[in-house]
Amino acid sequence: MSQNTNLTTPTPETDFDWSMDKAGFGGYSQEEHQTLTHLYENTLSAFTEREIVKGTVVGFTEKEVVLNIGFKSDGLIARTEFRDMPDLKVGDSVEVLLETKEDPMGQLILSRKKAVSERAWENILAANENDIVVNGYVKSRTKGGLVVDVMGIDTFLPGSQIDTKPIKDYDVYVGQTMPFKVVKVNHAFKNVVISHKVLIEEDIEKQKSDILSKLEKGQVLEGTVKNMTSFGVFIDLGGVDGLLHITDISWGRINHPEEVLHMDQKINVVVLDFDDEKKRISLGLKQLGAHPWDSLAENLTVGAKVKGKIVNIADYGAFLEIAPGVEGLIHVSEMSWSQHLRSPQDFLKMGDEMEAVILTLEKEERKMSLGVKQLKADPWVNIQERYPVGSRHKGVVRNMTNYGLFVELEEGVDGLVHVSDLSWTKKIKHPNEFVKVNQELEVLVLEVDLENRRLSLGHKQLDENPWEAFESLFSVGSEHEGTILKIEDKSATIALPYGVEGYAPLKQLQKEDKKTAKEDEVLMFKVTEFNKENRRIVLSHTSVWKEEVESKKVEEVKKTEVEKEKVVKAVKKSNESNEKSTFADVGGLAELKAKLEGK
Repeated sequence: MSQNTNLTTPTPETDFDWSMDKAGFGGYSQEEHQTLTHLYENTLSAFTEREIVKGTVVGFTEKEVVLNIGFKSDGLIARTEFRDMPDLKVGDSVEVLLETKEDPMGQLILSRKKAVSERAWENILAANENDIVVNGYVKSRTKGGLVVDVMGIDTFLPGSQIDTKPIKDYDVYVGQTMPFKVVKVNHAFKNVVISHKVLIEEDIEKQKSDILSKLEKGQVLEGTVKNMTSFGVFIDLGGVDGLLHITDISWGRINHPEEVLHMDQKINVVVLDFDDEKKRISLGLKQLGAHPWDSLAENLTVGAKVKGKIVNIADYGAFLEIAPGVEGLIHVSEMSWSQHLRSPQDFLKMGDEMEAVILTLEKEERKMSLGVKQLKADPWVNIQERYPVGSRHKGVVRNMTNYGLFVELEEGVDGLVHVSDLSWTKKIKHPNEFVKVNQELEVLVLEVDLENRRLSLGHKQLDENPWEAFESLFSVGSEHEGTILKIEDKSATIALPYGVEGYAPLKQLQKEDKKTAKEDEVLMFKVTEFNKENRRIVLSHTSVWKEEVESKKVEEVKKTEVEKEKVVKAVKKSNESNEKSTFADVGGLAELKAKLEGK
């Protein structure tokens, strides 16, 4: 078969118009082609993976939601991720996370759950940085606090951050939606800590600022007793607390606020002072009433008698409350006529109801001094008639000093017994060597000083002065037996007969064996000095034995002289009577003489 030479076979170089559509129509120019391409590309958005984008619901399948995000293909998301949007419909716009543009199957991978989580984390970080209040749903209780869903993220609410006051039951908050502030974020673990307490505190601070800005001294406010302490009461003024000090509760003295007020009681108080910077408010309750000093009875004048109760005791005196808020001081010196002051507790005790006399009254300065001793007669009136000089009395030792002791003869009448007037015979350094406090002692009135209210008393004067008789009994040179009572640095005290004490220098205690006598030894002593005016006797034991030694020596010398004189007389007589004595006789006499002289 012959070939048709009129037909030509297309070659690759042959031009083909690829712009034709399926119907075989084409004919786009190059310019038109570029325009159409540009229009198509503008219908597609530029996307990056892990980006949050907005999508439009275009349809539903049995298990998925079809979303158009403006990409070349639609994405599918499981319906379970839209449980919180039960009314979702076609045309609704939602945010999703683009995980993958195209998986191995050419599918666009989207996630609403991850988009919500990422967006929530961004919002939480913004809330933390910008101090924004967020709402959260309390899901459950956990150890130490609550789990709260904030914008799809589980956060932790510590128990201490729930409220300003301690919370015992956390379960009451489960299921509630509450406002919070983000207080701490851990970026590494994406942990979030929130607080509801800070919102309450901020609200309280705002209320405080509002209240403080409107406060004025003297302003009367209504408040509720919130807390009690020993020093006062805290009053809730509606968001801000004020202190009602215990001294401003009542004009009278109280030991504890609970004596007047009770918890949750509503009361009116007056603003005494406030500090804007420290936000402290001082309140008063008693100031709402008139001061009791301003309504004192006119018959309360100096010299009037009043009755009251002891409300306070101090070292210097006691306070007698004659009306709530009206007190007078009873100084300890006004409790008794005694010049010997004692402690107020010796006269009265707390709560005692008693009568007193007004001594001074200063209404303007609100001061009053009272006296109790004035209710009794002054014991120093006619004192000389009851205690004349030379009279004997018995009293009680109330106090002692180095120089003497005070004897109370009756309440308000004390007398001094000087230490030198206690004993005629003993040298007393301190009165406690002679008598003890609260012991009874008999005394003699020596002197009465009415102007200075003083009595001089004596005890030794009850007996005659024995030193008149001692002068002859303990004359210088006389010897007496004595006992060494005490040895000191330079002398020793010696007890002599009749209760007399003498003194011996230490060197005069040397005994015949050259040893020094010791305490409690009984020896013979010689009086070397006697002073009646100073009642002083000086003794020596050494003088006693030294004198005995000397007298023995003298006696021996005298005896030897007598023996010699007898021999001389005998020899002389023998020579005169027998001039013819033999040689043997003369020799015998000479030997006898030699023996006598040697003796």
